Amino acid sequence: MTTSEQSNKLKHGLIQKVEDEAKKAFALSIYFGTWFCALSFLAATILDERPIPLSIFGFAIVKGALSAKFLLISEAVFPIKVSQAKGLIRSLLLQSLIYVGIVLCLNYLEAGVDGLIHGKNFWDSLASFGQANPLRVLAMCIVYWLIVWPYLVLIGLKISLGSTATIAILFGDRSKSDESVTKT
Repeated sequence: MTTSEQSNKLKHGLIQKVEDEAKKAFALSIYFGTWFCALSFLAATILDERPIPLSIFGFAIVKGALSAKFLLISEAVFPIKVSQAKGLIRSLLLQSLIYVGIVLCLNYLEAGVDGLIHGKNFWDSLASFGQANPLRVLAMCIVYWLIVWPYLVLIGLKISLGSTATIAILFGDRSKSDESVTKT
């Protein structure tokens, strides 16, 4: 294999990896954006806002994209590992809490930087995250964990079984005839 062929193969592999990461980021942004839109809609209906402002959904989609970015950063720092001895749930439980912790730290950092952008003190903006209410921050962490957990389980399944088997389990296998699986 010539140097030119190796370079083209490496370049193609890199382009494919970037493309796969972009697809993953987009899908994760849609997933989080959907959750945050639903939560925004719930909050607006609880507050009896009429008419419901559409801007909250735009902010929810942006928050979803930021959260997806933060989770992907967390995955890059602490890759998902599934131990067959521990099983899927026990393997991912601690990792999910670490991911929520990293995302919480990144959200605090984002609040500080946002304060700087708007001419406020970094530390004051950092301290006012979650309206400076520890219970509100804890509630946000619990909700975020509940959003992240199904995603991590899905990724854990893909790691354990492979993408093809996971997709077949969740959405069906078109190559198989319409057979029902029954347990006795």
